[in-house]
Amino acid sequence: MVQETIPTEATLSGATLPVPAGAAAPALAPQAWIHRPDEPLAGAATGPLAGLRFAVKDNIDVAGWPTTAACPAFAYTAGAHAKTVHLLLDAGASLVGKTNLDQFACGLNGTRSPYGAVPNAINPLYVSGGSSSGSAYAVATGQVDFALGTDTAGSGRVPAGLNNIVGLKPSRGLISARGVVPAAQSVDCVSIFATTVARAAQVLAVTMAHDPADPYSRSLPMITEPLGQRFRFGVPDTLGFFGDDAAKAAFDQAVVQLAAMGGEAVTIDYAPLAECADMLYGSALVAERYAAVRDFVDTHEDALIEPVRSILASGKQHSAADLFVAQTQLAALAQRANTMWEGIDLLVVPTAPTHYTIEAMQADPVALNRNLGAYTNFVNLLDYAALSVPGSLRADGLPFGITLIGRCGSDWQLAELGQRFHHATGLPQGATGVPLPPMQTIPGLKTAPSPSVRVAVVGAHLSGMPLNSQLTERGATLVARTHTAALYRLYALPNTTPPKPGLLRVAPDEGEAIEIEVWDMPLAHYGSFVALVPSPLSIGTLQLADGGSVQGFLCEPLALQGATDITPLGGWRAYIASITPQQLAFP
Repeated sequence: MVQETIPTEATLSGATLPVPAGAAAPALAPQAWIHRPDEPLAGAATGPLAGLRFAVKDNIDVAGWPTTAACPAFAYTAGAHAKTVHLLLDAGASLVGKTNLDQFACGLNGTRSPYGAVPNAINPLYVSGGSSSGSAYAVATGQVDFALGTDTAGSGRVPAGLNNIVGLKPSRGLISARGVVPAAQSVDCVSIFATTVARAAQVLAVTMAHDPADPYSRSLPMITEPLGQRFRFGVPDTLGFFGDDAAKAAFDQAVVQLAAMGGEAVTIDYAPLAECADMLYGSALVAERYAAVRDFVDTHEDALIEPVRSILASGKQHSAADLFVAQTQLAALAQRANTMWEGIDLLVVPTAPTHYTIEAMQADPVALNRNLGAYTNFVNLLDYAALSVPGSLRADGLPFGITLIGRCGSDWQLAELGQRFHHATGLPQGATGVPLPPMQTIPGLKTAPSPSVRVAVVGAHLSGMPLNSQLTERGATLVARTHTAALYRLYALPNTTPPKPGLLRVAPDEGEAIEIEVWDMPLAHYGSFVALVPSPLSIGTLQLADGGSVQGFLCEPLALQGATDITPLGGWRAYIASITPQQLAFP
């Protein structure tokens, strides 16, 4: 097996990754990879994913490559690609390697591997989450454009939430699991990691297909109507964060953000979901974990690491009668849980209720791992779709994510809302520091044309700037980065929070072209946006360099007393880049 040197910080997307004092650079994590050949496996020359790089979790087969499931004694050379890998290569994506995981996909923390614990992409002292730890790390650090994981109890969601990326856990059977080492085959899902919802949805569109060779694959009727600007989201009546006040504050902030987007929070009875979650390992259902790799466990028990060995071995204790009892209990809980959908469009939970250091996890691997799955274990058992999206960076700098959960077949609907929420946060992509790109149309959804208005922004509303969420939360999309006609001067206004510029139209021989962004905003939300514009700023007509005109920000001349003329810099971004943080506090 040929191992490639992992890129250093300087080679990752051209961005500097945040590294806490005394910690290793996030990019330097060979533990994230199990197999990485010198040359990637090239995809088709053309296709919807042409030019994109991806990785797969090392419980997914790639022809001619070893599959280990993070257990060297289990390793075998795959004779054929997993169905999903085949589809991705045909779509033009190139496969760069296979990633580390909690052994046999048994864990939610990323430390249960003989290949090493995978660190968190933001702060390497903390866990990455698992079991799809390496796939999440590779995406968050920009080493690949997307990656495949698997999700039985939350393995495609927890690592996303803990690394500031998106984790799409599709409806069961939507993506074929043929060529995947099973964990609990009847509920296993191939999952998708990406830094944006749109990219994850793009990958889903390529990989979703009925596969008769997979016993659990199915053709699903998909919901094609978006939720719209008014929706009801469920919030559990009991929420625990294991003493993590920063996580609680981050979730509360996410609920406020969803409400600002038009959502109405509805309290739901979480008891049947919690009881269902406990059954995954606390009932005869765990026998399916043992059955998945029974022959190997029975003959190579010493090759398993703890606590994976004990978890899999516990499946031996249950009889067929025990399993039928558990299945009936699960069906009863599903009936109770179904009543919540009468009053909500989706359920919203923390992706993970807290975040642990690697040291703490290794000291108490069972209890702390269980805590990470407090809001994930029930989803596949109850046949729901789920999407983990970044919510915020906590006060301590650690990422926090929320999970949107919907009924089976609601994948596109969740993606549309998840994209709106993600872009409203203003967060960077993973650990790269790169801003989010413009929102994109989610495939599979009906899109009816609606009246809109073009709005030019010049300062704090630019992409990645503090007030950009006022655009994205109203469904506005970036149309172009361009310049005004040479008829304007730009000023840094004093005593504004956040700092704002003033754009003033002047005589043709006095003005210059100023960098702007043009956004397309639904007309239905334009009025509420204009209402947020504070005096002395106003909305008027701006002339563009190409001769066209749009609505945009202008400033009253009297407001420019004490303002700094920054016209020669050409735009607000250049001005912000030219000053120190202390200078941002205008006198």
